[in-house]
Amino acid sequence: MKGMVEIRWHGRGGQGVVTAGEILAEAAMEEGKYFQAFPDYGPERMGAPIKAYTRISDSPVEIHSQITSPDIVVVVDPTLIGLVNVAEGLKDGGTIVLNTSLSPQEAREKLGLEGKNVRVFTVDASQIAMKYFGRNIPNTPMLGALVKATGLVSLESVIRLTEERLGTKVSEDIIQANVKAIKEAYETVKEG
Repeated sequence: MKGMVEIRWHGRGGQGVVTAGEILAEAAMEEGKYFQAFPDYGPERMGAPIKAYTRISDSPVEIHSQITSPDIVVVVDPTLIGLVNVAEGLKDGGTIVLNTSLSPQEAREKLGLEGKNVRVFTVDASQIAMKYFGRNIPNTPMLGALVKATGLVSLESVIRLTEERLGTKVSEDIIQANVKAIKEAYETVKEG
C-alpha cells in the first residue's frame, strides 16, 4: 500500500457498518498501519441509511472529514442502490464491494458503471448472515469479502480482531459463526 486508502461504507443502522469499519481499522493498526474510522449519522434510528468511513495509511492520518472521493466503496445494504448514489465520487481505478446476489456484471450495470475503470466485487453477504446468524447482519461477511477484494489487511487479522471485539459481548458459538461467515464470504466473493 502506498499513501492512504479511503473507504466509504454504506448501510443501515443496526447492520454493524460502523463496527465493520472499526474492525478493519484495528486490523490495519495491528499490521503497523495508521488508521481513522468514524461514522456519519445524525438522529437516525435502526434501519435508517448511514455511512461510515475508514482511512488506512502508511503515515499518520492528519485529516478528519467525510470521504467524498473514496478508493473503495462497501455497500452493506443493497436496498440503498437507487436511494443513494453509492458510487458517487469513486476514484478512477477504484473498487466497489457489494452485498448482492447479482453477478459482478449485473451489479456494474445496475450501478451505471459500464465502461468505467472500476473493479466490482459481489458477495451474497445477507444469505451468508442468514445461514450463520439467522438474521440479516451482513457486516462480518462483508469484511471477509473486502479483505479478499483488496488485500488491505490479512484475513487472519480481521478474524482475530472480530474474535476480540465480540469476545466479551456474545457467546463462543456466535463468535465462531462470525468467523465462519467471514471465511465463507472471503471464499465466495466474485469479481467482474
